[in-house]
Amino acid sequence: MPLPFKICGLSTPETVDASVAAGAAWAGFVLFPRSPRDVSPERLAALVRPLPDRVRPVAVRVDPEPALVDRAVAAGVRALQFHGSEAPARLAALRRPGVEIWKAVAVRTRTDLDAAHGYRGAADRIVYDARTPAGTLPGGMGLRFDWRLLDGFVHPLPWLLSGGLDAANLADAVGITGARAVDLSSGVEEAPGVKSVDKIAALGQVAARL
Repeated sequence: MPLPFKICGLSTPETVDASVAAGAAWAGFVLFPRSPRDVSPERLAALVRPLPDRVRPVAVRVDPEPALVDRAVAAGVRALQFHGSEAPARLAALRRPGVEIWKAVAVRTRTDLDAAHGYRGAADRIVYDARTPAGTLPGGMGLRFDWRLLDGFVHPLPWLLSGGLDAANLADAVGITGARAVDLSSGVEEAPGVKSVDKIAALGQVAARL
């Protein structure tokens, strides 16, 4: 069975189409002005509209206000991924009917993984991503954590592996972590925020064999 994957930070119709053709399970869109991948709610709606039902759109937000969450939901997303300092109670307040809640957990040490347990009941999925340096973007920087940290960890929720993944290291990452789904952004780019149709296609070919 192909490995389910999400291409995050999509911003053009061409790369959305490439993700669909490559077999992506999720299409991710970043709504965060500091990110080179930022799209407006209006742009989000236009990119989501042609997606087939099998590809679920995910909006990535960082410590957003409720009104901004509502705009993403109105655009048609089926999951909200939170990549900031949102506590479990905050996620509960931001939950919307029929929309999954994903929470990114920043990882540098084994102890960092324990934060995932606090989101049981508040989130539907966890995304384990590399912790980035203070003052930088919370994700999408091509950094990866030591995948061996996940060895033996009891996951409280369904999860995705993220951080520094690409077509070349995906098989190793899955073999080491046992990941059953992955989330990629910079690993399928030519430059920050510039997705590569060819790299997306190559990623899909690898995922199809895993």
